Amino acid sequence: MNQYISTQSGNRIVTDLIYIIVTNRGYLSDIDGAIGDGDHGINMSKGFAMCGDAIKDKTLTLAEGFDAITDALMEGIGGSMGPLYGSFFLGMANSVRDKNKLDKQDFLAMLENGLTELQEISSAGVGDKCLMDTLVPAINAYGEAIKQGDNFADALSKLKNAAEQGRDSTKDLVAKIGRASRLGERSRGVLDAGATSCCFLLCQLSDTVTEQLNPIAA
Repeated sequence: MNQYISTQSGNRIVTDLIYIIVTNRGYLSDIDGAIGDGDHGINMSKGFAMCGDAIKDKTLTLAEGFDAITDALMEGIGGSMGPLYGSFFLGMANSVRDKNKLDKQDFLAMLENGLTELQEISSAGVGDKCLMDTLVPAINAYGEAIKQGDNFADALSKLKNAAEQGRDSTKDLVAKIGRASRLGERSRGVLDAGATSCCFLLCQLSDTVTEQLNPIAA
């Protein structure tokens, strides 16, 4: 049976994304502190909390919700992660702006558009010990599941699994970008904070979408 989600209520999805980042603020900063500035969780939590304040008492479409995240991250946090994540959410927002509902193929297009927008400002890739180590394999796994005929929910499950594996892969990588790259081999043995926050976001997005799936009438 084909499935879809409505785009007319973005509040639940965005609220859940805010919650997962804010509640993991300390954990993300602890990871970042091992090889970086130690402020990843602080900055991400600040941006997502700002988004929560901005959308309070508003009813948003999914595109409007992603726009709110984009604005908060672009304007509210320092460093590189604001523009990177902001671009990703902007790309996803643009993909769904004129849609009332998303099927599994629309969802793939949304993810891919987010990645494309992110790649406009970043040349980082898989193996660099960064969020791309989570994001790219997760999107690829979802796309391959769709290609093989998996339903929406099963494809989302494979996205989650690939995101977690991508996150875990960064522990054995040497950082090639950012402040951690200065450490060389000493950056090995620790998870990347960006890959970890990306995993939180993708897994939460998958869980919330799965809960909102509706059957498409024949």
